[in-house]
Amino acid sequence: MFWNKDKLFCDINPTCYAISEQKEICVRHIHDFLGKEQFAKQHSRKKLPNLVSAQDSHLIKHGKGIDMRLQYNKAVNIRLACKKLNGLIIHPGETFSFWHTVGKTTKRRGFKDGRVIIGDKLIPGIGGGLCNLSNTIHRLILHSPLEVTEFHSHSDALAPDEGKRVPFSSGTSVSYNYIDYRFRNNTDEDFQLLLWCDKDNLHGQLRSMKQFPCRYELSEEGHHFAEENGKYYRISKIYKNSFDRETGELVKKELVLDNHSEVMFDYDLIPKELIKV
Repeated sequence: MFWNKDKLFCDINPTCYAISEQKEICVRHIHDFLGKEQFAKQHSRKKLPNLVSAQDSHLIKHGKGIDMRLQYNKAVNIRLACKKLNGLIIHPGETFSFWHTVGKTTKRRGFKDGRVIIGDKLIPGIGGGLCNLSNTIHRLILHSPLEVTEFHSHSDALAPDEGKRVPFSSGTSVSYNYIDYRFRNNTDEDFQLLLWCDKDNLHGQLRSMKQFPCRYELSEEGHHFAEENGKYYRISKIYKNSFDRETGELVKKELVLDNHSEVMFDYDLIPKELIKV
């Protein structure tokens, strides 16, 4: 048996992938143990008074080729994770870590198989679907003065858009614990995350003690689909825009994602008017 030297060890077979993953998990544990980050830990049932931003998303995706069993399992996983996250206070100087708060996703803790992305494939995996939750948190944070310190992207085209296109409707990747989502509170005010589910939807709020001088919006430019070497990609640039709350003046425009996402759903469902040659 010959080993292709150009092939990564983790790509040789599933066993090699599992070994590589455990190595990365251990490295992250050591890094956090030796590091100086102060992670947010306190929860409060009392809501902070000022609503900074709010986001909602559907728990269940419907469409051609979507495995509904994995969709319903995803909803279970998100509900479990929300119980760990809801009410978390992020004090000044503290860092939010998705995995420090949620913990490891295991069958013993009630997590089920959902969709995960390995390489360029969607496959079942324990705890799958939590990227939907991390993406909702990311959208909350992008509409605030908080600083994103760790972000990993996956395809922003996992399923057809439901209605009007929403920038960053998906695309924030998490995988225990080495692919994390983190942000830091560099302000002098407490912030609070509220995350909960009703029957059909995931709801998120970011709250603070007082209102801030700026309000924030996301905008998308050049959104289209294009074929490259037999595959289709969603292409766009997504910006975070900061406006002075009193004057309405744009004070900052920051590129937060140069989007080039492989389409993971049936190509026949791509809107023809959005395909550019």
